Amino acid sequence: MVSKKHLNQTVAFWLFRAMSLFVVLTLVAILYFIVSRGISAINWDFITKGPEQGMVKGGIFPAIVGTLCLIVGSLIFAFPIGVSSAIYMHEYMKEGRLKSFLQLMTNNLAGVPSIVFGLFGMALFVNKMKFGDSILAGSLTLGLLALPVIIRTTEEALKAVDNSFRLASFAMGASKLYTIKKIVLPIAMPDIITGLILSIGRVSGETAPILFTVAAYFLPRLPHSWYDQVMALPYHLYVLATSGTNIEEARPVAFGTALVLILIVLITNLFANGIRAYYNNKYKK
Repeated sequence: MVSKKHLNQTVAFWLFRAMSLFVVLTLVAILYFIVSRGISAINWDFITKGPEQGMVKGGIFPAIVGTLCLIVGSLIFAFPIGVSSAIYMHEYMKEGRLKSFLQLMTNNLAGVPSIVFGLFGMALFVNKMKFGDSILAGSLTLGLLALPVIIRTTEEALKAVDNSFRLASFAMGASKLYTIKKIVLPIAMPDIITGLILSIGRVSGETAPILFTVAAYFLPRLPHSWYDQVMALPYHLYVLATSGTNIEEARPVAFGTALVLILIVLITNLFANGIRAYYNNKYKK
């Protein structure tokens, strides 16, 4: 006779398996939906040329370049600041109300809607600091959006490092800074890279923040400086899907743009995973 405990365990196991299968099937369905409708638009001209005839013809190369500029620019700003902040809070700050307050504010910042970041970026970077609608203003705004994710994942990565590594380093006469730089950070780096991957996924698909700070409706040329406006794939996709003009003609281009955006996120994530695997292999030996 099957015990109640064993029955509950079996039911829970199959429930978790069904939920996992549902997630996988949902992902496959979304990918199939995008690929099946967007693959017809993908060709060499679509990838390498600028838009024409109200963006329903030609290519999306300026939008690809603009998206990459915004991803790189935002991470150049957010990654070192986020990692440094997490190191300070975990390795140097004493437990207390101030630390709890900072962690609470970081968690709350991660839940702020992206459009609020866009309005803040427009008020501060575009108007107050006189950057105008530019890659710089857009990158800083997206960097603020990614900052709480990087801080929290880095802090969790540092917590996962066994304290015996720190104590052994201190016993050998190493300073705290040297211990963090040479021992703690390399061990935690694979999990820190996870925060970078999550940040790439978030900033690459945001439309609201760049709508107020950098995105151009139709700009079939490449940027020449950090103070130029650019087209971006999320905003380009939004315009194609909501313009209402030549909607049937624009639909394949919209799905093609969505497919290219997914591929860019996939490639950047694979690159980041490669870095993560490098650190995993390096410090397992």
